[in-house]
Amino acid sequence: MLIKTYGSAVFGVNALTITIEVSISSGNKYHIVGLPDNAVKESLKRIESAIQASGLKMPRQKIVVNLSPADIRKEGTSYDLPIAAGILAASGQLAHIRVHEFVIAGELSLDGGIQPVKGALSIAIQARKAGFKGFILPADNSREAAVVDDLLVYGMHHLTDLVAFFNEKKIFTPVKVNTKEEFLRNISSYDHDFSDVKGQDSIKRALEIAAAGGHNVILIGPPGAGKTMLAKRLPTILPPLNLEEALETTKIHSVAGKLNAAESLMTERPFRSPHHSISDVALVGGGSNPQPGEISLAHNGILFLDELPEFKRSVLEVMRQPLEDRKVTISRARLSVDYPASFMLIASMNPCPCGFFNHPEKDCTCSPGIVQKYLSKISGPLMDRIDLHVEVTPVNFNELSSLNPSEKSVIIRKRVIKARLTQETRFAAHTGLHYNAQMSSNMVRKLCTVNQESLLLIKKAMEKLGLSARAYDRILKVSRTIADLAGSKNIEMEHLAEAIHYRSLDRNNWAG
Repeated sequence: MLIKTYGSAVFGVNALTITIEVSISSGNKYHIVGLPDNAVKESLKRIESAIQASGLKMPRQKIVVNLSPADIRKEGTSYDLPIAAGILAASGQLAHIRVHEFVIAGELSLDGGIQPVKGALSIAIQARKAGFKGFILPADNSREAAVVDDLLVYGMHHLTDLVAFFNEKKIFTPVKVNTKEEFLRNISSYDHDFSDVKGQDSIKRALEIAAAGGHNVILIGPPGAGKTMLAKRLPTILPPLNLEEALETTKIHSVAGKLNAAESLMTERPFRSPHHSISDVALVGGGSNPQPGEISLAHNGILFLDELPEFKRSVLEVMRQPLEDRKVTISRARLSVDYPASFMLIASMNPCPCGFFNHPEKDCTCSPGIVQKYLSKISGPLMDRIDLHVEVTPVNFNELSSLNPSEKSVIIRKRVIKARLTQETRFAAHTGLHYNAQMSSNMVRKLCTVNQESLLLIKKAMEKLGLSARAYDRILKVSRTIADLAGSKNIEMEHLAEAIHYRSLDRNNWAG
């Protein structure tokens, strides 16, 4: 008897429906075809044990399982459950009348338990798009899949639940998640606040500008000056995720297997802080079975690279293209997948190996030329892609011990949201463009016009600092953001001067 069940394969952050054909005929061998990887080939051993442990019978006949389309490589353990359903239906132990209405996914334990899989949200979106009535999956993944409307989602714990469902011996209630309620409940729950930081008003101002325009920032200063503390509080002043961004972010984390059973929707902007020993593949994504890297997990959020010069140069250089394109393409001989990577880069570093170059009180012990050598670990092209270079100086004792309350994140966030709304209105006609940092060079020329006096100022700055054309564009983008924060329709001289001030590492005499 030939039975068809339906599973799904995840490529990048999207899914593709896979038809699983199971045929039982005379003989005694098991075959699985359709370009399976080792995990899929081994599934029949897991399935046999799970079926027997569930009090059911594994047919002692020839079983052929075909995964269609046969020219796409099938990877992972999510095919265990649909293959088991097909075998049980083909052997008459499971009613097959409704099987074609559902997409099924899940890994089987030897005792019949159903283990979680990756990419449940992507599969659910594809199942709805393909017109399936419902989605049967592990209970641990059910909440993330239930975010998708107009799709019946059934979370199951054991293979016997699947049999009872199709044989109509037990009534199962679909898992439901109120997406809007879930989204609004945790939208602004942060443990940190900018009011925790004493002093550093100029640095807070720079981070406010970065948040308002989505700009990349590098913080440079001695150890203990508060660089990491400030960076960790940046998410608290970013605008909250909208529902579309939340779904997109959740989809990436679902594919990477980073969501726990209690989460159905990510409501906070991601903050990723990888260690400096990270590899190229772990940062940008890839591998033999491509997975999203840290830059994609930071999509719609922040990637924080602490002690930037300590990262391998090759790791930093692979970020150059994603910083411009806001996506990363992983190409292999058989497939090519795209992962979104629209993130804010926040980096921090000491000014020299000892950490005290330009310190107001402590002396630098580094020998001549060492400071420049240390800074040169970061390439010019990468530094060009960082909009704001901010010097962080130590907080003096009076500011540190002051009892005067600092400005709270919620107040700063209101100003940032107001500036972002201005930008949303400006870019309303451009799909996928939401804030100033995303502007192309052509748009910069159109939307960031300056008067003749301001043009002369930027010309002098470019000649003195030796800036590139990319740095010129970024100064104009930052100027536009500063003007938006000020509620100004045009970029004025003071906006441009402040933006130029945030190119400190371009100064020829910075490192002596």
